[in-house]
Amino acid sequence: MKNLQSTTVLNNGVEMPWFGLGVFKVEEGQELVDAVKTAIKHGYRSIDTAAIYGNESGVGQGIREAMEETGIARENLFITSKVWNSELGYEKTIAAYEESLSKLGLDYLDLFLIHWPVEGKYKEAWRALETLYKEGRVKAIGVSNFQIHHLKDLMEDAEIKPMVNQVEYHPRLTQNELKAFCKENNIQLEAWSPLMQGQLLDNEELQEIANKYGKTIAQVILRWDLQNGVITIPKSTKAHRIEENADVFEFELSEEDMQLIESLNQNHRVGPDPDNFDF
Repeated sequence: MKNLQSTTVLNNGVEMPWFGLGVFKVEEGQELVDAVKTAIKHGYRSIDTAAIYGNESGVGQGIREAMEETGIARENLFITSKVWNSELGYEKTIAAYEESLSKLGLDYLDLFLIHWPVEGKYKEAWRALETLYKEGRVKAIGVSNFQIHHLKDLMEDAEIKPMVNQVEYHPRLTQNELKAFCKENNIQLEAWSPLMQGQLLDNEELQEIANKYGKTIAQVILRWDLQNGVITIPKSTKAHRIEENADVFEFELSEEDMQLIESLNQNHRVGPDPDNFDF
């Protein structure tokens, strides 16, 4: 993990950047386009969106403009989107993939995820992802918000094992059992809401650690993610924050500080519980 282009190798051999830009709750418009462009120009290579965010068109525009202005080739970017719950099902999931590509204005996605483990629906959706993958239309496939029992259930019938599981992950929700299970099964864990939607940015214990390294609390948390082997995609639309978030590659947290951050766990979620959601 030397810089923003540093990658990990997924279980199918595809390289995925350790660090990326998330765009959850960023509405269509110039702010979104500019955020994507700023990130790519600053060295980010991974952009994460989803159908339900309603902003794939703006993300695509930002990607195209950044490519034109920087000369970066499409194959050097890593673009993720996700199929929403209402579109889970074999035919509907394939149609949802086509829709995401159309809105993004891309020929393929690097990673396509099932957004939530809707009971009775995610296996058929996974079969659709396997088809897209086998046809070479997507580089990697995975899931989001899957607990251990969801992963076990999926893998009972799956021909292809998920390459990624993107979940809520931060110092108040360390997900150690899930992290260990994913590592054991060679499924790459990825963090959404790594900064707990800003709720940790005034934490005194984290501030003490940040002061020690001359870093911000956000940088310390994001570095903790990376040192735990977890891909991270913090969201921001502000240019200085996009740059600051990524300034995490030239320092290393001590084992003692890693453990101290770990000890902040309260199994506290800011997002929905994957075992109890109704959407």
